[in-house]
Amino acid sequence: MSRDFAAIPKLELHLHLEGAAPPAFIRAQAKRKGVDLSGIFDETGAYKYDGFVDFLRVYEAACTVLTTPQDFHDLTLAVLEQSASHGVIYSEAFLSPDFCGGGDLGAWRDYMAAIQTAAATAEAQMGVTLRGCITCIRHFGPEKARVIARCAQETAGDFITGFGIAGDENAGELADFTYSFDAAREAGLGLTAHAGEWRGPSELRAALKHLRVSRIGHGVRAIDDPLLVDHLAETGTVLEVCPGSNVALGVYPSLRAHPIEQLRAAGVAVTVSTDDPPFFHTDMSAEYAGLSHAFGWEQEHFTALAQTALSAAFCDAATKHRLSDRLETA
Repeated sequence: MSRDFAAIPKLELHLHLEGAAPPAFIRAQAKRKGVDLSGIFDETGAYKYDGFVDFLRVYEAACTVLTTPQDFHDLTLAVLEQSASHGVIYSEAFLSPDFCGGGDLGAWRDYMAAIQTAAATAEAQMGVTLRGCITCIRHFGPEKARVIARCAQETAGDFITGFGIAGDENAGELADFTYSFDAAREAGLGLTAHAGEWRGPSELRAALKHLRVSRIGHGVRAIDDPLLVDHLAETGTVLEVCPGSNVALGVYPSLRAHPIEQLRAAGVAVTVSTDDPPFFHTDMSAEYAGLSHAFGWEQEHFTALAQTALSAAFCDAATKHRLSDRLETA
């Protein structure tokens, strides 16, 4: 029996703002600014890349036409409109000051203000709440990460509530970024790190030991180490799992081969997100539909996902209370 997965209220904890840019939005920006980005799109107008490293190249190329606070204001509205249409009532977006003024604190404040203004409009008109998680880029190096951590420290508050690291997992070691995470922790920010997508269980252990995060982005390679799975379950460490992304990039050959059900059954706290949805031809409705088809997940599974995400969200108690009321009403 078919069901309307878009009607299920959802909380998404792992979404890259720039990576969620609709291809049509980026093409329009490029045309308006006279930038030739034809090489990053296929014949249908979708993003085109070959493997993870090339995905990063295309991602960063698309970002080159996002050059003003107004661009990010408009981008935020476009992304949240898509999210709301698939039942998302709360989203945490990874925001990169590297792409918003090059890490300059003054410029970042202007970009953040534009994003926050758009978020307020989206909440009022679409019913979706946004919070920001400032994210350093791993392959840009630990020194640049310190600059981004300062941006996080100086703008932490009701809207900027988290700090993380993304980028090429094969670049450097997480231990090199301890300073930046310590600075973010001192500012009261929630901490997360991309780990265990491409590298194995040792990468998750490094994130837990050196960065002391409460959440891990992806983290699916934990399944290769039963002792680590037990540790994650015992400590309540939350995984921001992005099944569609993992399949699209070839981490796993199919959704049925994905370990999310094994992790959930072992007691690991899992959530579901889209990562960079237009790059991976997915959305939150498609993620839920895929899990239902692959593993027979029903309403109780989706309710548990929402409750886990609500508990792990980097937002204040009042916001969580409002979201809880919406989930109960739904």
